[in-house]
Amino acid sequence: MTVEIAAARLDDPAALELIELVQGEYVVRYGGRDEAPIDVDEFLPPKGLFLVAWVDGVPAGCGGWRDLGDGRAEIKRMFTATAHRNRGVARAVLAALERTAAEAGIEEIVLETGTVQPEAIALYESSGYRRVEGFGYYAGRPLSRAFGKRVAP
Repeated sequence: MTVEIAAARLDDPAALELIELVQGEYVVRYGGRDEAPIDVDEFLPPKGLFLVAWVDGVPAGCGGWRDLGDGRAEIKRMFTATAHRNRGVARAVLAALERTAAEAGIEEIVLETGTVQPEAIALYESSGYRRVEGFGYYAGRPLSRAFGKRVAP
């Protein structure tokens, strides 16, 4: 299996398809959609980037980063479609996000995930992320877990 990763706008049809799938996952796991505000423009270079992973011409996963303006970028909408899980898609997207953020001058990547997403937590921890203080929209929420990783050399 070959994973191809390409930049896309957050409002690109393939990205929107994957985002709707992740929102459906949130409904199942948390009882509702992710209401954290995001703007398409935040994920456009040079202050952000959104990536879609393709497997055999099918959108298989996605994720993006947005510059928080303090040397950190936040990862949002990391997701792998069910049919493509446990095949390295998420790890490939995460590595590409880290690399592109570092190339853009970002020093640290932060992200938020939830306690009912143990596979996401396992991915981040096995990729060198450590728990950090909550931030932004989900700061202080009991089901939220924040992680960070230095990406600057």
